[in-house]
Amino acid sequence: MSQVEKKAGLLRRTSSSKKPLKEKVVLMYDEIFAKEDPAKNNPRFWDELFLMKVNLEYLESKLESVNGEEVQRIQDNINSLFHHCVQALGEEHQIKVVNALQTLCALFRGVHQKNKSASGFDIINMLMGFDKAEQRMKDLMERLDSLLCGDSSESLKSLCLKLLLCLVTVTDNISQNTILEYVMINSIFEAILQILSDPSSRGQHGYDAVVLLALLVNYRKYESVNPYIVKLSIVDDEPTLDVSTLLQYKDKEEENQGGFFSTLTSMVGSMFIADADEKLSVQTNEAILLALYEAVHLNRNFITVLAQSHPEIDIVVTPTTPTPTTPTTPLGTTPPSLDVMNNPELPLDPNLQTSNLLITFLKYASIVMQDTKDEHRLNSARLCLIILTCIAEDQYADAFLHDDNINFRVSLHKMPMRHRKKTPGKNIPSRPLVCAVLDLMVEFIVTHMMKDFPMDLYLRCVQIIHKLLCYQKKCRIRLHYTWRELWSALINLLKFLLSNETTLLAKHNIFHLALMVVNLFNMFITYGDTFLPTSNSYDELYYEIVRMHQVFDNLYCMVLRVSTNAGQWKEAASKVTHSLVNIRKSSHVNIRLLMLLHQQSWTLCSQHLQDFSDRHVCWFKQVL
Repeated sequence: MSQVEKKAGLLRRTSSSKKPLKEKVVLMYDEIFAKEDPAKNNPRFWDELFLMKVNLEYLESKLESVNGEEVQRIQDNINSLFHHCVQALGEEHQIKVVNALQTLCALFRGVHQKNKSASGFDIINMLMGFDKAEQRMKDLMERLDSLLCGDSSESLKSLCLKLLLCLVTVTDNISQNTILEYVMINSIFEAILQILSDPSSRGQHGYDAVVLLALLVNYRKYESVNPYIVKLSIVDDEPTLDVSTLLQYKDKEEENQGGFFSTLTSMVGSMFIADADEKLSVQTNEAILLALYEAVHLNRNFITVLAQSHPEIDIVVTPTTPTPTTPTTPLGTTPPSLDVMNNPELPLDPNLQTSNLLITFLKYASIVMQDTKDEHRLNSARLCLIILTCIAEDQYADAFLHDDNINFRVSLHKMPMRHRKKTPGKNIPSRPLVCAVLDLMVEFIVTHMMKDFPMDLYLRCVQIIHKLLCYQKKCRIRLHYTWRELWSALINLLKFLLSNETTLLAKHNIFHLALMVVNLFNMFITYGDTFLPTSNSYDELYYEIVRMHQVFDNLYCMVLRVSTNAGQWKEAASKVTHSLVNIRKSSHVNIRLLMLLHQQSWTLCSQHLQDFSDRHVCWFKQVL
């Protein structure tokens, strides 16, 4: 049978003198698209229709082919078809239920494809009749809720979720899908959570359920009260918020019974390669990242789930005594005494290594963010940075990230570069997780200075660093981190902006990014004594500023030139000019002092310090 004949619903070829034979269901569809009521001459028409195997292609193409006048002529029959589909969902005969679900999918798709330019009200009127739409959709959502929560077969539940996904995604912009107003009124939030909280159904339908929830949460989220947002934000049931329930990812090729954590871990783990020169790649999944963002953004209880310890995938652990996998005290306060992984004295034994969702997410992000030239990877990298921004803004997450008693070895993936050697994973120290976050930000800054400059990603990256520093300053946390790598990366970023000023200004406001970077240095200079670990760290800070003072001088000359000329970037450049005062004063005073020290001019050094801020006098006196 040819493809054309199949779409037309032909049973077999016939001679030219005879009419082609069609499937009975196709003949019944033709009756629906006729002017007369199909049940007028056949009272059992609808019962027979749902016993027939659905021909989706024919029904959708038929809906797309009708013109404006025909729509008006057959609208009553389309409304009747929709109504009887909803009625069939309550049948005990599962064949009827399956066929009704598939027919509804074809109706939603076909009507929207035909009426892309039409208003949502016109589409609702064509599908179910505007005067009866509220009751029809109420009945539909109740039947779907009953099928999802009842003892229906797994394939039937899967089809219900597919129908809901079809309904949600028929428009390119979800907020323009007017039918979803009825889905907001007749919520199925509890049915989705029930699927995610049950281990067996979660393994079968977790992925579709999470994607559906993530989409519903985004319907007109800034325009009106979205009940799915409200309900998701107050969920506090621990099993429901578990990573293996709320963010289940089902591998399409392998029936993965693990949760989002185990899936991401397996996704990342399967990408590990031995060849250091080969660029790592991973298949991106924006739907799961969107769901993770919504969970982190909307529900503060989910932060505790991010921090829960799990054994690494594919690692055999044989502890001599049972150890809890979940802390018995709040994270960020007192670590569990029986958690062997929190002991920094442990040998580098991979069999004792633990992880959590946050670590796995950082590993995943380190791979996704390596290559942002592809649009999908760029979107995934953007989502990863947005998620990290939400985490950095949460005080509980910050407390966990900075807790010196809870250390992990995080093996981030770095882009192969000629000027640096690959660091073996076994040499990675056990540190607070904030160090891994900072490492990831430094890695991104260093490796994405390219012609197609991802400005928005750089802005988010620097913003994350700023939020972490603000928390450290506020709580006076002296993090033992190699700050010099961060300072060097930020200075190199300024050098790149200077070298490519003309090209970048044609597309971006580089002064906004430069201002953020300069303010980071101002924060280190002004408040570094509250969070830098040692006086040597201050020494290294001023050494970097003095060593690279030409970069700051060149930046000052550039922004001064732009701010004194009338142009688009005058105001933005002027802000950078003012913010550079502290850094330039520091670098110039430091250079002068070093020269005087070299000449052993102690009196002149003391006089020079009178014009400098009190905060730095102590540091210079130590040098003197």
